[in-house]
Amino acid sequence: MTTVAAYAAPSAKAPLERTTIERRQVREFDVLIDIKFAGICHSDIHQAREGWGEAMFPMVPGHEIAGVVTEVGPGVTKFAVGDRVGVGCMVDSCRECDNCKAGLEQYCTGGGMVGTYNAVGKDGETTYGGYAEKIVVDENYVVRIPEGLALDVAAPLLCAGITTYSPLKHWNAGPGKKVAVLGLGGLGHMGVKIAHALGAEVTVLSQSLRKKDDGLKLGAAHYYATSDPETFRELAGSFDLILSTVSAPLDLDAYLALLKTDGAFVNVGAPEEPVALNLFSVIGGRKTLAGSGIGGIQETQEMLDFCAEHGFGAEIELISASEINEAYERVLASDVRYRFVIDTTTI
Repeated sequence: MTTVAAYAAPSAKAPLERTTIERRQVREFDVLIDIKFAGICHSDIHQAREGWGEAMFPMVPGHEIAGVVTEVGPGVTKFAVGDRVGVGCMVDSCRECDNCKAGLEQYCTGGGMVGTYNAVGKDGETTYGGYAEKIVVDENYVVRIPEGLALDVAAPLLCAGITTYSPLKHWNAGPGKKVAVLGLGGLGHMGVKIAHALGAEVTVLSQSLRKKDDGLKLGAAHYYATSDPETFRELAGSFDLILSTVSAPLDLDAYLALLKTDGAFVNVGAPEEPVALNLFSVIGGRKTLAGSGIGGIQETQEMLDFCAEHGFGAEIELISASEINEAYERVLASDVRYRFVIDTTTI
């Protein structure tokens, strides 16, 4: 085992504090990664504060990890020392179910994917995430960060990027399609960039017009405030796809009314509370209410290559590890444009 410094939540809702954790020795197919940057995802806060249910403590959050390989196991063939790599929301899966074999490891049915943190690996050990100096991961759950992407702006792509890219691709966002992105935050700003790069006509739906200039610069053609009732009248029946990045309960019936016939409302934000729905909102117009998680490893690599090809990463605010707790409060107050990234050299 190797001892490394990390920031951990010692218990539910407790402030994160500097500590040390043990990383396993490099096994046959493992890579040891020097973590350079780690993004702060709203999911980190949900889990550290048990918003999604009981969690494991101490918890080292972080599943938006970018770094450099410093050691490889003897059986590793995909990576070499010095490679620029990333780790996202999972570090293992059963590898044997139909989904795993189809490259959909995120939907593993053979016990479920093993989360990068707040999970138990096949070895029975608790997983610890990216708010740390180093991490050891099986090569099959590591992706290569293209040279065209700086590591700091690439880190949030490992969750925010793939969480928006996967549904946009699955529901065929592209030329001739009208796509609305609901919420312009850590996920939403990547949804706008990616949908625009895919060729769709993009509209941002946000509570206010406060971030309108940003939304238009990121690639949106239109920007509307959902606090204005006129928005729902004007945009009724407008969209082929609405991607909701909001992690608060919504009036789903109101938003479903904005879809065209056969349109889809896809949730990637995950509220802590149940939401209500009148089924006539989907029956009328043959509409789809769906959800989407992250992508598989192959699709995550495809997303990184796509972002590099189009010349963009995330919009970030770089912070030191000592600012993590303040950053959590600012995320909850929607006071970040648009993703906090920890410089892990400060841990």
